Amino acid sequence: MPDKINKSEQEWQTELSPEQYRVLREKGTERAFTGEYYSHKEKGVYKCAACGQALFSSEAKYDSGSGWPSFYAPIDEERVEEERDTSLGMIRTEVLCSRCESHLGHVFDDGPVPTGQRYCMNSISLSFEKQESHHH
Repeated sequence: MPDKINKSEQEWQTELSPEQYRVLREKGTERAFTGEYYSHKEKGVYKCAACGQALFSSEAKYDSGSGWPSFYAPIDEERVEEERDTSLGMIRTEVLCSRCESHLGHVFDDGPVPTGQRYCMNSISLSFEKQESHHH
């Protein structure tokens, strides 16, 4: 189980950009089609921008046409937490980083096989680590 990170909101504000803070800590959403990773195709790992926990692999990324980076599964179920979100008059499932509880996006049941899930993430909630092409 990952060690929980508990920082004060003041600490987060110091560490994150205002826009990152708005999304990761205040559950904001970046505008569709504006995010850095929305049409990103490189191989690698997408990590939580707040704490660096690896969350999604580029192998599970697909183009959902929604304007946000979408994945059909996390690297490991333990790394994400899901919470019912009834804001904006909709019932949605919010996705949080299990390590620092930062808001990543939402998950929907209209994804591709094999999971049928669409993890619709904010680019700003993620940082990308490119996979080295050489083999050890």
